[in-house]
Amino acid sequence: MSFTDEESSVLQHTTQPKMESFLFTCELSSKVPFYTFQGDEEEDLEHFLELRTICLGVGAKEESNVVEVMAINHLGKKISVPIANLHIKCLPMVSLGEFELKAPVTLRLKAGTGPVSVSGLHLIVSQNEDSDLSEEEEEEEEEEEEDVEEEELPAVKPAKKKKKKNQ
Repeated sequence: MSFTDEESSVLQHTTQPKMESFLFTCELSSKVPFYTFQGDEEEDLEHFLELRTICLGVGAKEESNVVEVMAINHLGKKISVPIANLHIKCLPMVSLGEFELKAPVTLRLKAGTGPVSVSGLHLIVSQNEDSDLSEEEEEEEEEEEEDVEEEELPAVKPAKKKKKKNQ
């Protein structure tokens, strides 16, 4: 599939979402068995929780510590899924890679007494284009782009073939 110049210039002018990331961490234990991650209620922002690691904390007992996540699936239903079963002797830490969930998300210590530390990134995606340029600068930039598009390149002429001389 290829794009024409018109289509590609239209694609270049669409607003790209802006993403910011912040460090996230919480600790689950028998005293605090769950944590709910929620984003702000602003319309133009989407909040995601990207889980990276889950590990047992100092003072964890020799027992299984099961961490589950409760979130909304693609059908809009709330589901619970165990994501880690940690034990101090055989598996004290799990790396989840970039396990991304859309807010709201609840993390729960389903079994064990912890402490279990959950870490990752809080991602905020903004659909609005926040530009540092003033309106005048943006207009000048658009005019320059239009001028460049209007300039035509000279037509490419095919190369002349050299005739071979018979020897």
